[in-house]
Amino acid sequence: MSLTPFPHHGSSDPLTLPAGDRAQIAVSADGVTRGGRRVLHAVELTVSPRSRLAIVGENGRGKTTLLQLLVGTLAPDEGTVRRVGSIGVAEQELDAAPGTTVDDLVADAVAPSYIALRALDDATDALSASAAGADDAYADALERAVRLDAWDADRRVDVALEALDACADRARDLATLSVGQRYRVRLACLLGAEHDFLLLDEPTNHLDADGLDFLTRRVRDHRGGVVVVSHDRALLADTCEEFLDLDPSRDGRPRRYGGGYAGWQEGRRAERERWEQEHADQQLEHARLATAAHTARDRLQTGWRPPKGTGKHQRQSHAPGVVQAVARAQAALEAHRVTVPAPPLAFSFPDLRPGRGVLLSADDVTVENRLTRTVSVGLSAGERLLVTGPNGAGKSTLLAALAGRLEPTTGSVRSGGGTRVVLVAQETEVDDESRTAREVFDQHIGRLRSSGMLSDRHALSLGSLGLLPGDAVANRVRDLSQGQRRRLDLALRLAERPDVLILDEPTNHLSISLVDELTEALGATRAAVVVATHDRRLLSDLAEWPRLEIGAA
Repeated sequence: MSLTPFPHHGSSDPLTLPAGDRAQIAVSADGVTRGGRRVLHAVELTVSPRSRLAIVGENGRGKTTLLQLLVGTLAPDEGTVRRVGSIGVAEQELDAAPGTTVDDLVADAVAPSYIALRALDDATDALSASAAGADDAYADALERAVRLDAWDADRRVDVALEALDACADRARDLATLSVGQRYRVRLACLLGAEHDFLLLDEPTNHLDADGLDFLTRRVRDHRGGVVVVSHDRALLADTCEEFLDLDPSRDGRPRRYGGGYAGWQEGRRAERERWEQEHADQQLEHARLATAAHTARDRLQTGWRPPKGTGKHQRQSHAPGVVQAVARAQAALEAHRVTVPAPPLAFSFPDLRPGRGVLLSADDVTVENRLTRTVSVGLSAGERLLVTGPNGAGKSTLLAALAGRLEPTTGSVRSGGGTRVVLVAQETEVDDESRTAREVFDQHIGRLRSSGMLSDRHALSLGSLGLLPGDAVANRVRDLSQGQRRRLDLALRLAERPDVLILDEPTNHLSISLVDELTEALGATRAAVVVATHDRRLLSDLAEWPRLEIGAA
């Protein structure tokens, strides 16, 4: 049985029977082209009822496109997608049609269960009346109701609404809810229903800590297959056993890794090392053959001639062999091809060498209406500080004050002479978005050099940091994705070679692999580092750092 395209709100078609162990989504697609650009290439993927699959990759690599391919709202350029069973999907956005209420979403979610229960009632009546075929009809209806756990559908949705802090007022118009509230209602309906497959696109958006815990438990306990697209490393590490990586590979095909999050990290690292080694070996062999051909041509011109006074017959005897050697060397060079593409640039954190003593200190700092409790900190080279606290407690305010961007109402912030304090804020800071990324970076470096803040010896190129791919550096800033803009901003700040590096929610809009690399670099740099974050995995990774809780008594 095939799944028809899912309804607007993301629930499965009520007429699609759950298939249990027979459920499957199988994709064999040459690729998908959107807006004239090839988004996916050579996808071979099977999702089973036991799958716990994460789809990962940089922004723009086609993660959401692949979900749409799996669910059936998008067709491949060439190839097939086979679906057996019911699918529930949570997209990143939910458009609220005029007049649509919370109850409409709930009714959509539990409709398969209601239909199954009505069918079971009808089959029971037919069985009581000894109608022809009633035994088989009753068995089928009972099987469907059991697979859906239909008797418990309403309770499951109510539990999910409460756990996600979603609006439980069934009469409430969705248009009157915030984006986050609408999202939580829809996610609660999805998690309360029973589907053979859950397809979740950034499901942690708009969830608090309790909501994240509930989502994690529900995904773990789901009886069917799960496919997750998320930048939340903690969710992926806690729930997913396989990872499909859509980032560039040696042959352009997606890579699938087992072993959970750690297995993906190790497999990706090993794959990257093999790619770099194979490309380097081919480049080296090509250079060797080019040198051999050049040497052979030199011998043809000069090296094969016998010493002066030697007989002509010796020249004649040497000449054919040298000519043949040249031909062989040239033929070998022309036959050799560098078939392995150049691997993407690797992130390279600059070597930072801060001065000695206290680099930055804050004494009894407050900011009116924004940071009400006094804060005092001191940082020397190599020291770390993790700033935590609830939203609105003043974390970003404190970071701005430490970076000298905000004047404290009380107290003082001081830095040592010549100390460079740099803030990587949550929003990209580029004045003229009509310029290309390369132009923005080069002009920034030029200003640093002309002001004496940066010597020629310490000036970095954009390519040396490995943060933006070659096709992005020539794009105007306004045309960059959020992730690319975030990478550019990080490159601009690192180019200043800070003594104190302050990062406000550094994982926002960055790919998982880059966040892992950045986290490792922050732990190793000799600069002083301050990080404020809500990211659960980053909090875990930095658990040994000294912690400053903003808003705590």
